[in-house]
Amino acid sequence: MPTELEELVGFIASPNANIRLLATENLVPFSASQPALFKTDELTPIKHLKFLIRDHPKIAEHALTCLINLTAEKDVLEYVATDDRFLGILLGLLVEPDEVNANLMAMLLANLTKWDGLKSLLNRKQPAPEKLKSDDRVINQLMDLFVKGADGTYNKHADYDYLSYVFADLSKHEEIRHYFVNRQDYDDVIPINKIKVFTEHKSDIRRKGVASIIKNAAFDIPSHPAFLDEDDVNILPYILLPIMGGEVYPEDEALEMLTDLQLLPPDKQRDPDSSNILTHLETLTLLTTTRAGRDLMRSISVYPIVRETHLRVNDEAVQDACERLVNVLMRDEAEGEEIEGGAATAEEEDDIVEV
Repeated sequence: MPTELEELVGFIASPNANIRLLATENLVPFSASQPALFKTDELTPIKHLKFLIRDHPKIAEHALTCLINLTAEKDVLEYVATDDRFLGILLGLLVEPDEVNANLMAMLLANLTKWDGLKSLLNRKQPAPEKLKSDDRVINQLMDLFVKGADGTYNKHADYDYLSYVFADLSKHEEIRHYFVNRQDYDDVIPINKIKVFTEHKSDIRRKGVASIIKNAAFDIPSHPAFLDEDDVNILPYILLPIMGGEVYPEDEALEMLTDLQLLPPDKQRDPDSSNILTHLETLTLLTTTRAGRDLMRSISVYPIVRETHLRVNDEAVQDACERLVNVLMRDEAEGEEIEGGAATAEEEDDIVEV
């Protein structure tokens, strides 16, 4: 005989909207604490939850929250991420400018991109809303949502911060790293140039995701000249500013720094999340892979910035990363010598987003 909770799960598929609302609302906490409740009858409750993302907004909200929690389970993640029709519905709703649950949809998509097969988003297409002014490639639409929709400017119900986690996971794949570092035909812009401005954004989620995207993109060694070129991507100011505070440097060191890094106000705050500082330090280390990258960082006084970060951030992982980077920058190199200085492997962002 089914328990009361099992009966409640069955009410997800009720033809009565009030019963569906009551059932989904009360099941939200159990979707995190007792996921097995939703795995009966070959995941039929999950199938019903997927259908409900198009229901009344409050029912859809609860269904999406349940799915966000449940896709922390590997079998549920695979079941949802491999449903191409559901993905089409989810992506179509996400880009609509009046979708009230867009942030939850972005969170769910962030979970689904843990499934490696979701790199297929690179080649997926759908019509774009006129307001978005994008092309028919889904990845370009998501990028434009992330940039144009920050702070509710595209959809008053959403900020799309969790799309940064979507891109962070996707950028672990080589073909999608190439997307971030290559100019796109539809707007003639390199995608990483669109997102680099968010490394000091007020949103913790957005900063963390963007830091990871930049780091993953930096594994594309052939793109390093563009990364470092002031007239191209010019990434260094955007990864150095977040690790800097309001400390005062000796004049000889300050004058060699990039113009954007000089004369910072005394109340300048470095990123309060030490994991973001660590990510930026790892990106800097990746950018020392080539001799040109190392020589540039030496010439613009990156060492003093790393020195102060080591002194002022009380985090063992950050201090270790500072020491590794300093060892690369301070060692002697013969003229024309080429030494591999970057990190050896990509550190992937693996956390499942949960509500």
